[in-house]
Amino acid sequence: MRILVVGRGGREHAICWALRKSPKVQELYCAPGNGGIAEVAECVPINEDQFDDIAQFAIDHAIDLVVIGPDDPLALGIVDHLEAKGLQVFGPRANAAIIEGSKVFTKELLRKYNIPTAAYESFSDYDAALAYLRQQRAPIVIKADGLAAGKGVIVAQTMEEAERALHDIMVAKVFGESGNQVVIEEFLTGQEMSILSFVDGEVVRPMVPAQDHKPVFDNDQGPNTGGMGTYTPLPHIPASVIEEAIETIVKPTAKAMVAEGRPFRGVLFAGLMITPDGPKTIEFNARFGDPETQVVLPRLKTDLLDIFLAAVNGRLGQMEIEWSDEAAVCVILASGGYPGSYPKGLPIEGLPDVQDALVFHAGTAKREDGSVVTNGGRVLGVTALGASIAEARAKAYAEADKIRFEGKHYRTDIAKKALV
Repeated sequence: MRILVVGRGGREHAICWALRKSPKVQELYCAPGNGGIAEVAECVPINEDQFDDIAQFAIDHAIDLVVIGPDDPLALGIVDHLEAKGLQVFGPRANAAIIEGSKVFTKELLRKYNIPTAAYESFSDYDAALAYLRQQRAPIVIKADGLAAGKGVIVAQTMEEAERALHDIMVAKVFGESGNQVVIEEFLTGQEMSILSFVDGEVVRPMVPAQDHKPVFDNDQGPNTGGMGTYTPLPHIPASVIEEAIETIVKPTAKAMVAEGRPFRGVLFAGLMITPDGPKTIEFNARFGDPETQVVLPRLKTDLLDIFLAAVNGRLGQMEIEWSDEAAVCVILASGGYPGSYPKGLPIEGLPDVQDALVFHAGTAKREDGSVVTNGGRVLGVTALGASIAEARAKAYAEADKIRFEGKHYRTDIAKKALV
Protein backbone atom coordinates (compact mmCIF):
# COMPACT_ATOMS: atom_id res chain seq x y z
CA MET A 1 0.00 0.00 0.00
CA ARG A 2 0.99 3.63 -0.49
CA ILE A 3 0.65 5.79 2.62
CA LEU A 4 0.93 9.55 3.16
CA VAL A 5 1.45 10.93 6.68
CA VAL A 6 0.77 14.65 7.20
CA GLY A 7 2.93 16.51 9.76
CA ARG A 8 6.50 17.35 10.73
CA GLY A 9 7.05 16.54 14.42
CA GLY A 10 8.14 13.80 16.77
CA ARG A 11 4.63 12.35 16.68
CA GLU A 12 4.77 11.97 12.90
CA HIS A 13 8.27 10.46 13.07
CA ALA A 14 6.96 7.83 15.52
CA ILE A 15 3.94 7.13 13.28
CA CYS A 16 6.16 6.79 10.18
CA TRP A 17 8.60 4.57 12.11
CA ALA A 18 5.73 2.27 13.17
CA LEU A 19 4.17 2.19 9.69
CA ARG A 20 7.53 1.40 8.09
CA LYS A 21 7.54 -1.88 10.06
CA SER A 22 4.35 -3.04 8.31
CA PRO A 23 4.93 -5.56 5.49
CA LYS A 24 1.89 -4.02 3.74
CA VAL A 25 3.54 -0.60 3.32
CA GLN A 26 5.20 -0.29 -0.07
CA GLU A 27 5.59 3.48 -0.37
CA LEU A 28 5.62 5.85 2.61
CA TYR A 29 5.52 9.64 2.20
CA CYS A 30 5.40 12.44 4.76
CA ALA A 31 4.34 16.04 4.11
CA PRO A 32 6.40 17.99 4.98
CA GLY A 33 8.37 15.71 7.35
CA ASN A 34 11.69 16.57 9.01
CA GLY A 35 15.35 15.54 9.13
CA GLY A 36 14.66 12.26 10.94
CA ILE A 37 11.49 11.28 9.09
CA ALA A 38 13.56 11.44 5.88
CA GLU A 39 15.33 8.26 7.09
CA VAL A 40 12.11 6.18 6.98
CA ALA A 41 9.83 8.02 4.52
CA GLU A 42 10.09 10.22 1.44
CA CYS A 43 9.53 13.80 2.57
CA VAL A 44 7.32 15.95 0.35
CA PRO A 45 7.64 19.77 0.50
CA ILE A 46 3.93 20.45 1.16
CA ASN A 47 2.80 22.16 4.37
CA GLU A 48 0.04 20.81 6.60
CA ASP A 49 -2.36 23.65 5.70
CA GLN A 50 -2.05 23.20 1.91
CA PHE A 51 -5.11 20.97 1.61
CA ASP A 52 -5.44 21.19 -2.18
CA ASP A 53 -1.78 20.35 -2.72
CA ILE A 54 -1.98 17.42 -0.30
CA ALA A 55 -5.08 16.11 -2.10
CA GLN A 56 -3.45 16.49 -5.51
CA PHE A 57 -0.29 14.70 -4.37
CA ALA A 58 -2.37 11.85 -2.92
CA ILE A 59 -4.37 11.49 -6.15
CA ASP A 60 -1.28 11.71 -8.38
CA HIS A 61 0.57 9.08 -6.32
CA ALA A 62 -2.42 6.72 -5.89
CA ILE A 63 -2.22 7.02 -2.11
CA ASP A 64 -4.30 4.33 -0.36
CA LEU A 65 -4.47 6.03 3.05
CA VAL A 66 -3.71 9.53 4.35
CA VAL A 67 -2.87 9.75 8.07
CA ILE A 68 -3.26 13.18 9.70
CA GLY A 69 -0.83 13.93 12.57
CA PRO A 70 -1.32 17.49 13.92
CA ASP A 71 -4.30 19.27 15.45
CA ASP A 72 -4.62 22.43 13.32
CA PRO A 73 -5.42 20.72 9.98
CA LEU A 74 -7.95 18.44 11.71
CA ALA A 75 -9.78 21.39 13.26
CA LEU A 76 -9.73 23.17 9.89
CA GLY A 77 -11.37 20.22 8.12
CA ILE A 78 -8.57 18.47 6.22
CA VAL A 79 -10.31 15.10 6.59
CA ASP A 80 -13.57 16.44 5.08
CA HIS A 81 -11.56 18.07 2.27
CA LEU A 82 -9.65 14.90 1.36
CA GLU A 83 -12.67 12.61 1.69
CA ALA A 84 -14.57 14.87 -0.70
CA LYS A 85 -11.83 14.08 -3.25
CA GLY A 86 -12.44 10.35 -2.79
CA LEU A 87 -9.43 9.72 -0.56
CA GLN A 88 -9.35 7.40 2.47
CA VAL A 89 -8.23 9.25 5.59
CA PHE A 90 -7.41 8.28 9.18
CA GLY A 91 -8.46 11.12 11.49
CA PRO A 92 -11.65 12.80 12.72
CA ARG A 93 -13.73 15.12 10.55
CA ALA A 94 -13.94 18.78 11.57
CA ASN A 95 -17.24 18.36 13.42
CA ALA A 96 -15.56 15.76 15.69
CA ALA A 97 -12.13 17.42 15.89
CA ILE A 98 -13.91 20.31 17.65
CA ILE A 99 -13.38 18.25 20.82
CA GLU A 100 -9.83 19.66 20.73
CA GLY A 101 -10.50 22.80 18.67
CA SER A 102 -12.86 24.32 21.25
CA LYS A 103 -12.40 23.90 24.98
CA VAL A 104 -15.79 25.54 25.56
CA PHE A 105 -17.49 22.91 23.36
CA THR A 106 -15.75 20.11 25.25
CA LYS A 107 -16.58 21.41 28.72
CA GLU A 108 -20.24 21.84 27.74
CA LEU A 109 -20.31 18.31 26.26
CA LEU A 110 -18.87 16.86 29.48
CA ARG A 111 -21.36 18.80 31.60
CA LYS A 112 -24.31 17.73 29.43
CA TYR A 113 -23.43 14.03 29.64
CA ASN A 114 -22.28 14.06 33.29
CA ILE A 115 -18.72 13.04 32.45
CA PRO A 116 -16.28 13.86 35.29
CA THR A 117 -14.31 17.10 34.82
CA ALA A 118 -13.18 20.16 36.77
CA ALA A 119 -15.81 22.77 37.73
CA TYR A 120 -15.70 25.68 35.28
CA GLU A 121 -17.36 28.65 33.62
CA SER A 122 -16.77 29.94 30.09
CA PHE A 123 -16.80 33.55 28.89
CA SER A 124 -16.63 35.58 25.68
CA ASP A 125 -16.74 38.93 27.53
CA TYR A 126 -13.56 40.05 29.29
CA ASP A 127 -15.25 42.12 32.00
CA ALA A 128 -17.59 39.27 32.93
CA ALA A 129 -14.66 36.84 33.00
CA LEU A 130 -12.65 39.18 35.21
CA ALA A 131 -15.55 39.65 37.63
CA TYR A 132 -15.99 35.86 37.91
CA LEU A 133 -12.24 35.32 38.31
CA ARG A 134 -12.10 37.79 41.23
CA GLN A 135 -14.61 35.63 43.10
CA GLN A 136 -12.32 32.57 42.84
CA ARG A 137 -9.13 31.53 44.63
CA ALA A 138 -5.69 30.56 43.34
CA PRO A 139 -4.33 28.29 42.08
CA ILE A 140 -6.75 28.42 39.15
CA VAL A 141 -6.62 27.43 35.48
CA ILE A 142 -7.22 29.83 32.55
CA LYS A 143 -7.67 28.26 29.10
CA ALA A 144 -7.89 29.92 25.70
CA ASP A 145 -10.81 28.30 23.87
CA GLY A 146 -9.05 27.46 20.62
CA LEU A 147 -5.81 25.82 19.54
CA ALA A 148 -2.62 27.53 20.74
CA ALA A 149 0.21 25.11 19.94
CA GLY A 150 -0.15 23.47 23.35
CA LYS A 151 0.50 26.75 25.17
CA GLY A 152 -3.04 28.10 25.67
CA VAL A 153 -3.47 26.75 29.20
CA ILE A 154 -2.13 28.79 32.12
CA VAL A 155 -2.05 27.32 35.62
CA ALA A 156 -1.98 30.50 37.70
CA GLN A 157 -0.49 30.15 41.21
CA THR A 158 -1.62 33.64 42.29
CA MET A 159 -4.63 35.79 41.47
CA GLU A 160 -2.30 38.43 40.04
CA GLU A 161 -0.92 35.82 37.63
CA ALA A 162 -4.47 34.71 36.77
CA GLU A 163 -5.61 38.25 35.96
CA ARG A 164 -2.51 38.79 33.80
CA ALA A 165 -3.19 35.55 31.93
CA LEU A 166 -6.83 36.51 31.32
CA HIS A 167 -5.74 39.91 29.99
CA ASP A 168 -3.08 38.35 27.76
CA ILE A 169 -5.59 35.91 26.25
CA MET A 170 -8.69 38.08 25.86
CA VAL A 171 -7.33 41.63 25.49
CA ALA A 172 -3.72 41.39 24.26
CA LYS A 173 -4.73 38.38 22.11
CA VAL A 174 -1.40 36.61 22.54
CA PHE A 175 -3.06 33.49 21.06
CA GLY A 176 -5.02 35.41 18.42
CA GLU A 177 -8.60 34.33 17.71
CA SER A 178 -8.15 31.32 20.02
CA GLY A 179 -8.64 33.79 22.88
CA ASN A 180 -12.08 35.04 21.81
CA GLN A 181 -13.50 32.77 24.52
CA VAL A 182 -11.94 31.46 27.70
CA VAL A 183 -12.60 28.69 30.17
CA ILE A 184 -11.87 29.43 33.83
CA GLU A 185 -11.75 26.19 35.78
CA GLU A 186 -10.83 24.82 39.18
CA PHE A 187 -7.29 23.58 39.71
CA LEU A 188 -7.24 19.81 40.12
CA THR A 189 -4.59 18.06 42.19
CA GLY A 190 -3.37 14.51 41.81
CA GLN A 191 -1.51 12.40 39.27
CA GLU A 192 -1.81 13.27 35.59
CA MET A 193 -2.41 10.46 33.13
CA SER A 194 -2.83 10.29 29.35
CA ILE A 195 -4.96 7.62 27.74
CA LEU A 196 -4.87 7.50 23.96
CA SER A 197 -7.51 5.36 22.27
CA PHE A 198 -8.23 4.21 18.76
CA VAL A 199 -11.88 5.16 18.24
CA ASP A 200 -14.51 4.46 15.60
CA GLY A 201 -17.85 5.86 16.71
CA GLU A 202 -18.76 4.05 19.93
CA VAL A 203 -15.96 1.48 19.55
CA VAL A 204 -13.03 2.37 21.83
CA ARG A 205 -9.72 0.48 21.86
CA PRO A 206 -7.51 2.06 24.55
CA MET A 207 -3.75 2.13 24.16
CA VAL A 208 -1.36 1.63 27.08
CA PRO A 209 -1.52 4.64 29.45
CA ALA A 210 1.33 7.16 29.58
CA GLN A 211 2.31 10.17 31.66
CA ASP A 212 3.64 13.43 30.20
CA HIS A 213 5.72 16.15 31.89
CA LYS A 214 4.50 19.58 30.74
CA PRO A 215 6.49 22.16 32.78
CA VAL A 216 9.90 22.94 31.28
CA PHE A 217 12.04 22.39 34.41
CA ASP A 218 12.60 19.60 36.94
CA ASN A 219 10.02 19.07 39.71
CA ASP A 220 7.31 20.53 37.46
CA GLN A 221 8.70 24.06 37.68
CA GLY A 222 8.53 26.80 35.03
CA PRO A 223 6.11 27.48 32.17
CA ASN A 224 4.17 24.76 30.38
CA THR A 225 5.55 23.28 27.16
CA GLY A 226 4.26 20.87 24.55
CA GLY A 227 5.76 18.10 26.72
CA MET A 228 9.30 17.46 28.00
CA GLY A 229 9.12 13.68 28.29
CA THR A 230 6.87 10.69 28.80
CA TYR A 231 6.84 7.14 30.07
CA THR A 232 4.68 4.02 30.07
CA PRO A 233 3.41 1.95 31.89
CA LEU A 234 2.28 3.69 35.09
CA PRO A 235 3.08 1.18 37.84
CA HIS A 236 2.12 3.64 40.58
CA ILE A 237 -1.46 4.04 39.27
CA PRO A 238 -3.67 0.99 40.01
CA ALA A 239 -5.15 -0.87 37.01
CA SER A 240 -8.59 -0.35 38.57
CA VAL A 241 -8.19 3.44 38.33
CA ILE A 242 -7.11 3.22 34.69
CA GLU A 243 -10.13 1.03 33.97
CA GLU A 244 -12.41 3.48 35.81
CA ALA A 245 -11.09 6.32 33.62
CA ILE A 246 -11.84 4.35 30.45
CA GLU A 247 -15.34 3.35 31.60
CA THR A 248 -16.42 6.71 33.12
CA ILE A 249 -14.69 9.15 30.76
CA VAL A 250 -13.32 7.79 27.47
CA LYS A 251 -16.16 5.47 26.43
CA PRO A 252 -18.98 7.84 27.52
CA THR A 253 -17.31 10.67 25.58
CA ALA A 254 -17.16 8.58 22.39
CA LYS A 255 -20.86 7.74 22.86
CA ALA A 256 -21.70 11.39 23.56
CA MET A 257 -20.05 12.47 20.30
CA VAL A 258 -22.15 9.92 18.38
CA ALA A 259 -25.29 11.17 20.17
CA GLU A 260 -24.39 14.73 19.13
CA GLY A 261 -24.11 13.68 15.48
CA ARG A 262 -20.34 14.09 15.57
CA PRO A 263 -19.02 10.50 15.48
CA PHE A 264 -15.30 10.44 16.24
CA ARG A 265 -12.98 8.33 14.12
CA GLY A 266 -9.25 8.41 14.73
CA VAL A 267 -7.19 8.76 17.91
CA LEU A 268 -8.92 10.30 20.92
CA PHE A 269 -6.44 11.53 23.52
CA ALA A 270 -7.80 11.94 27.05
CA GLY A 271 -5.71 14.11 29.37
CA LEU A 272 -6.82 13.10 32.87
CA MET A 273 -6.18 13.92 36.51
CA ILE A 274 -6.43 11.16 39.10
CA THR A 275 -7.99 13.17 41.95
CA PRO A 276 -9.02 12.00 45.44
CA ASP A 277 -12.57 11.84 43.94
CA GLY A 278 -11.46 9.60 41.06
CA PRO A 279 -10.35 10.34 37.47
CA LYS A 280 -11.45 13.67 35.98
CA THR A 281 -11.04 15.10 32.48
CA ILE A 282 -8.53 17.90 31.94
CA GLU A 283 -8.77 17.96 28.14
CA PHE A 284 -9.28 15.95 24.98
CA ASN A 285 -7.10 15.99 21.90
CA ALA A 286 -8.25 14.75 18.51
CA ARG A 287 -4.99 13.03 17.56
CA PHE A 288 -1.94 11.18 18.83
CA GLY A 289 -0.26 13.06 21.68
CA ASP A 290 3.23 14.40 21.28
CA PRO A 291 5.40 13.12 22.98
CA GLU A 292 3.16 10.30 24.30
CA THR A 293 3.17 8.65 20.86
CA GLN A 294 6.93 8.24 21.17
CA VAL A 295 6.57 5.80 24.10
CA VAL A 296 3.22 4.21 23.22
CA LEU A 297 3.91 3.11 19.62
CA PRO A 298 7.24 1.39 20.47
CA ARG A 299 5.20 -0.93 22.75
CA LEU A 300 2.63 -1.74 20.01
CA LYS A 301 2.94 -5.32 18.71
CA THR A 302 -0.03 -5.21 16.30
CA ASP A 303 0.53 -3.78 12.81
CA LEU A 304 -0.38 -0.06 13.07
CA LEU A 305 -1.60 0.03 9.46
CA ASP A 306 -4.07 -2.79 10.19
CA ILE A 307 -5.50 -0.73 13.07
CA PHE A 308 -5.80 2.41 10.93
CA LEU A 309 -7.58 0.50 8.15
CA ALA A 310 -9.92 -1.23 10.61
CA ALA A 311 -10.96 2.13 12.08
CA VAL A 312 -11.48 3.72 8.67
CA ASN A 313 -13.53 0.75 7.41
CA GLY A 314 -15.70 0.27 10.51
CA ARG A 315 -13.96 -2.94 11.63
CA LEU A 316 -12.20 -1.65 14.75
CA GLY A 317 -14.53 -3.69 16.98
CA GLN A 318 -13.10 -6.88 15.45
CA MET A 319 -9.47 -5.93 16.16
CA GLU A 320 -7.39 -7.55 18.90
CA ILE A 321 -4.58 -5.12 19.70
CA GLU A 322 -1.46 -6.47 21.41
CA TRP A 323 1.11 -4.58 23.47
CA SER A 324 4.54 -5.56 24.77
CA ASP A 325 5.18 -5.75 28.51
CA GLU A 326 8.26 -3.54 28.20
CA ALA A 327 8.55 -0.10 29.75
CA ALA A 328 9.37 2.91 27.59
CA VAL A 329 10.81 6.29 28.63
CA CYS A 330 11.19 9.31 26.33
CA VAL A 331 13.39 12.31 27.20
CA ILE A 332 12.89 15.46 25.12
CA LEU A 333 15.99 17.47 24.20
CA ALA A 334 14.97 21.12 23.78
CA SER A 335 16.54 24.26 22.33
CA GLY A 336 18.01 26.87 24.69
CA GLY A 337 15.24 29.36 25.51
CA TYR A 338 12.30 27.03 24.84
CA PRO A 339 9.34 27.49 25.47
CA GLY A 340 10.27 31.14 24.84
CA SER A 341 12.26 32.27 21.80
CA TYR A 342 15.15 30.08 20.68
CA PRO A 343 17.72 29.91 17.86
CA LYS A 344 17.45 27.57 14.88
CA GLY A 345 20.00 26.06 12.54
CA LEU A 346 22.45 24.83 15.20
CA PRO A 347 24.42 21.69 14.24
CA ILE A 348 23.43 18.46 16.04
CA GLU A 349 26.26 16.05 16.76
CA GLY A 350 26.36 12.52 18.15
CA LEU A 351 23.23 11.07 16.50
CA PRO A 352 25.15 8.09 14.98
CA ASP A 353 26.51 7.29 18.47
CA VAL A 354 23.03 6.43 19.82
CA GLN A 355 22.79 2.62 19.70
CA ASP A 356 20.44 1.63 22.52
CA ALA A 357 17.48 3.98 21.98
CA LEU A 358 15.15 5.32 19.31
CA VAL A 359 15.65 8.97 18.38
CA PHE A 360 12.48 10.66 17.15
CA HIS A 361 13.07 14.00 15.45
CA ALA A 362 10.66 16.78 16.42
CA GLY A 363 12.31 20.07 15.41
CA THR A 364 15.14 19.22 13.02
CA ALA A 365 16.08 19.92 9.41
CA LYS A 366 18.46 18.09 7.11
CA ARG A 367 20.96 20.13 5.11
CA GLU A 368 22.09 19.24 1.61
CA ASP A 369 25.39 17.89 2.95
CA GLY A 370 23.44 15.39 5.09
CA SER A 371 24.07 17.18 8.39
CA VAL A 372 21.15 17.67 10.80
CA VAL A 373 20.43 21.01 12.51
CA THR A 374 17.93 22.28 15.07
CA ASN A 375 14.68 23.67 13.64
CA GLY A 376 12.28 23.93 16.58
CA GLY A 377 11.84 24.25 20.33
CA ARG A 378 11.57 20.56 21.09
CA VAL A 379 14.36 19.14 18.96
CA LEU A 380 14.59 15.40 19.62
CA GLY A 381 12.87 12.69 21.66
CA VAL A 382 15.14 9.91 22.91
CA THR A 383 13.05 6.81 23.66
CA ALA A 384 14.48 3.70 25.33
CA LEU A 385 12.79 0.40 26.12
CA GLY A 386 13.56 -1.83 29.09
CA ALA A 387 12.23 -4.57 31.34
CA SER A 388 11.39 -1.89 33.94
CA ILE A 389 10.92 1.88 34.12
CA ALA A 390 14.28 2.13 35.90
CA GLU A 391 16.09 0.25 33.13
CA ALA A 392 14.41 2.18 30.30
CA ARG A 393 15.05 5.47 32.11
CA ALA A 394 18.75 4.77 32.64
CA LYS A 395 19.14 3.86 28.96
CA ALA A 396 17.26 6.94 27.73
CA TYR A 397 19.44 9.35 29.73
CA ALA A 398 22.69 7.56 28.84
CA GLU A 399 21.84 7.74 25.13
CA ALA A 400 20.52 11.34 25.35
CA ASP A 401 23.88 12.44 26.75
CA LYS A 402 25.58 11.30 23.53
CA ILE A 403 23.72 13.96 21.53
CA ARG A 404 25.15 17.48 21.47
CA PHE A 405 23.94 20.86 20.25
CA GLU A 406 24.46 24.35 21.59
CA GLY A 407 21.97 25.26 24.35
CA LYS A 408 20.57 21.72 24.67
CA HIS A 409 18.49 21.31 27.81
CA TYR A 410 16.24 18.62 29.21
CA ARG A 411 14.52 17.57 32.41
CA THR A 412 16.48 15.11 34.55
CA ASP A 413 13.44 13.73 36.40
CA ILE A 414 11.36 12.12 33.65
CA ALA A 415 9.56 9.02 35.00
CA LYS A 416 10.92 9.59 38.51
CA LYS A 417 7.37 9.49 39.91
CA ALA A 418 7.12 5.86 38.79
CA LEU A 419 10.19 4.87 40.85
CA VAL A 420 8.81 5.96 44.22
